[in-house]
This record gives sequence, structure tokens and C-alpha cells, in this order.
Amino acid sequence: MQKPLLWIIAASQIVLGALTLFLPLSFFGWMGLTVPPADTGYMIGLLGARFVAYGIGMAMLARQAEPSRFWMGNMLLIQLIDFAVGASYLSRGIVDLSVLAFPMTNAALFSAGLAFVLLVPRRAGLPA
Repeated sequence: MQKPLLWIIAASQIVLGALTLFLPLSFFGWMGLTVPPADTGYMIGLLGARFVAYGIGMAMLARQAEPSRFWMGNMLLIQLIDFAVGASYLSRGIVDLSVLAFPMTNAALFSAGLAFVLLVPRRAGLPA
């Protein structure tokens, strides 16, 4: 379960990064968010670079025999914060559930998978 989960997270981060890096304003519109002013695309693009870097990092973890628990825990923290931010914006009526459903579901599933991998001991002889 660990390796496929890391590959899925890697792919999602790279796609998110590519969209925020190369098409930041269009991506906001496609998501159903208010399209920010053009100069805000600069900061969104900088965030996109970080998504791409984290995606590459998750892909590298997926290739390791024993992926770093620190970096998996770090991604778990990111996903938990992502979910909490989404819940906050939803509860205050700032962003609609139709916009948040997909990213919050991803954050919940990725969090659950990473928590399982990190907290449930593996049995000897089972693949990662």
C-alpha cells in the first residue's frame, strides 16, 4: 500500500504544481474560485514550484526500499492542514462545498493512507 500511495500523492502534487505554475489564473477559474488579479499569479506560481518539488520528492520516496518516515510525516502534516483550511473556509461560507469536495476528499484520503502507513506496524515479509 505504501508505494502506490506515494506514487499517487507524487502525481497529484506534480499536476497541481504544473497547473499553479503554468496556468495559475485559469486554474483558479476552473476550480470555481474567484480569479485573482494577474499579479497574484506570481505568488501562485512560486507555490506551484513547491508542489512540483514535493511531487518529485514523493516519487523519489516511492522508489526507495525504506521511504523516509520524516518526509511521509511531513506530507501527512501538509494534508491535515489542507483539510483543516478547507473545513474552515467551508464552515464560514467563503468557499462552496462543490469547490472543496475534491481537494478535501484527496486530503482526507491521503491523510488516512499516510497515517495508516506511519502508525500501523508492517508485518515482516510483507511488501512496502
